Amino acid sequence: MAVWRSREANVSYHAFKRFSPETDTRQLGWSVQTLHMHRYRGRKSIRRLLSRLSATVNHALMPRRCVFCSVISGPNERFVCHACLGELPWIRHSCPQCGIQLPSELAPTVCCATCQSSPPPITATVAPLEYAFPVDAAIKAYKFHRRLFFVPAFAEILMCVIDRLPNDVDALLPVPLHRWRQMKRGYNQATEIAKPVSTALRLPIVTNVYRSLATPYQSGLDAHERRTNLKSAFRTKGRLAARHVLIVDDVITTGETGRQIARLVLANGAEKVSMIAIARAIPRAGG
Repeated sequence: MAVWRSREANVSYHAFKRFSPETDTRQLGWSVQTLHMHRYRGRKSIRRLLSRLSATVNHALMPRRCVFCSVISGPNERFVCHACLGELPWIRHSCPQCGIQLPSELAPTVCCATCQSSPPPITATVAPLEYAFPVDAAIKAYKFHRRLFFVPAFAEILMCVIDRLPNDVDALLPVPLHRWRQMKRGYNQATEIAKPVSTALRLPIVTNVYRSLATPYQSGLDAHERRTNLKSAFRTKGRLAARHVLIVDDVITTGETGRQIARLVLANGAEKVSMIAIARAIPRAGG
């Protein structure tokens, strides 16, 4: 039963019966804690009802649409419709350590030949999609043309594969963007993707790692040029409190960005580093 208090007098009502503050609530079979608990639950139920009503009205006036095909989302769909989810270029088999696409499935603990011969400083990498149409077009539109409506869709895709990561991750680290480039763009694309993932997983975002050098764009560079371009590009302000850091990015090309950040993070307090991204590019010959 709901309990409320009159504004006109210091009198409360319970089950449509009036009683004063001096009334022994034990006579009614209630404790003071129970009365407050039911009052809180009543308010929470009202807020939940209003939230659902608001969502229903918003969907009726401005129906949510799939970000890829613009079809109105169904009752069990959110930002990507089921049809588009099935048609996206999913990577079926990948190396668990670097995330590179493999022609066939390996045992869960077996890495690719490159990781076996030269192990990267990253424990696990998850990149569920191939960097191909329509994913590449969506990422470019989001990254360079301010199409921020792709963010919840990207976060939804990442949450579909989050269980592939180790379960001891305790913080997220979006790949830092140099302050001048972030001022020009208006946002850090990795941070925007990390925010909803952080909320869903209830994990903090590391903020004391930054990009100290405004390096040229990585696009069009081979593996050696990327290593040279990123050398000493990242720094930290003090040591990290997290033990297992999850790097978040939009695309993994050669993986050099993640390796550079992982080495820095491991040298400043973290014990393990993993990485997650929306897509993984197909390595070019000689890259």
